[in-house]
This record gives sequence, C-alpha cells and structure tokens, in this order.
Amino acid sequence: MAGKPKLHYFNGRGRMESIRWLLAAAGVEFEEELFETREEFEKLIQGGTLMYEQVPMVEIDGMNLVETRAILRYLAAKYNLYGRNIQEQAWIDMYVEGLKDLSDMIMFFPLSLPGEKEMNLEYILERATTKFFPVYEKVSDKFYHGQDFLVGNRLSWADIQLLEVILMAEECKPSVLTGFPLLQEFKARISYIPTIQKFLQPGSQRKPPLDESSIESVKNIFKFERGMFLKNMSTIVAEY
Repeated sequence: MAGKPKLHYFNGRGRMESIRWLLAAAGVEFEEELFETREEFEKLIQGGTLMYEQVPMVEIDGMNLVETRAILRYLAAKYNLYGRNIQEQAWIDMYVEGLKDLSDMIMFFPLSLPGEKEMNLEYILERATTKFFPVYEKVSDKFYHGQDFLVGNRLSWADIQLLEVILMAEECKPSVLTGFPLLQEFKARISYIPTIQKFLQPGSQRKPPLDESSIESVKNIFKFERGMFLKNMSTIVAEY
C-alpha cells in the first residue's frame, strides 16, 4: 500500500496551498514536513531532491515532484479532477491559468511595502471585479441548465481553484462577490462538498493568511526583502 503524499514547504500558504486544496478535495490524506529556518531549507536543498533548489515539493508515487503547476496537474489527473478528455482538460487549464493571475496578486499582497498596501489592494479588487469574476459569473450561467460544475458537469481542479480564489478575495474584502449572484451560489454549493467542507473546518491542514510573524519567517528562510515581489502587481511571476 502506497504511503501518504508528503508535502515539503514552510509553515504557511504560499504556492503549496493550492496543492493542499486539491488533495483535500480529493479526500486524500497527506503529511507535511514544514521547515521553519533557513538551515532546515538548506538541508533539504543539500539532500539533492529539489530539482531547481526551490519548493514546493511533494513526495508521491516514488517521485519527488517540484514545480507547482506540474504537481497540480499530476494530482488532478491522478485523482480524476482533470476532465474526461483533452477538450475538458483544455477548458480546465484555461480556467485555472486565468485564476492563477488573481491568486498570485492576493498571495503576495501581505508582502506589500506599507506605503503600497492601499494601492495594491485597490488594484487587486479592481482586477477581481472587472476582469476575473465577470468571466466566471458568465460561465456560471450554465448552472441554470442542469450543470453544477465548471467543466464536464463533475467536480474538477477548476472548481476547486475557483473556490480557493473566491475565499482569498473575500479575505481582502468580504463583500467582493456583491454583484455576482451566480458565484455566490457556486461558493455555497462547492463549499458543502463533504471533503471540502472538512478542509474548511478549524483544525484542518488549511493554512491562515500571512501575518507579520509569518512574513518575518518567510523573509528569513528565503532571504528576500519585503516588497521585492511586487514591482508590478499585474505581472507577478516569482515563485518561492
């Protein structure tokens, strides 16, 4: 019997959080090996298992998987969350890649310089409500025609990613879905899927947003200066 997947990362959301979401939604139990110091991270690097000397890394099926999108696609395919055919996979890819842009902006928002926070928040909310959410509100019209999910009328990576990003956006502004009634219905419906509902409960392996203490920890582990990832909120490409 194969062991549980093991996730290697720091004790926070970052790019590992979407991986946690996908595993949790699939009902897969996983272990975490969380490093808290630069020395622990360097020890992992020196072990030779990080292809590009960066995390996240997931041990699964005898492999040490790195690169976030590669990990997510592998898990989605393995746990039947990646469509029934290449056409459905293409739709799923389009939805999740679009969501990644908004997710990255929100993910790195806590790392904003103090003088940039208000500007960055305004930009995130403007993008969410004028570019991204209108797309998914329009797509959600299919829910009135007997479909409950974004692709293939069954739960997929796209649904899980959309719910994750909606909840991230609501942490920035609780009323962000005002004006998007179909997305409100989508959020409620997907949140009640038993595996997802369990992940949303206190005490799960879901991580909280970055606070000042965890920001300092991340800075020390990865050796960066606050604000360095936020040169342009529309073109964030960094991976830590």
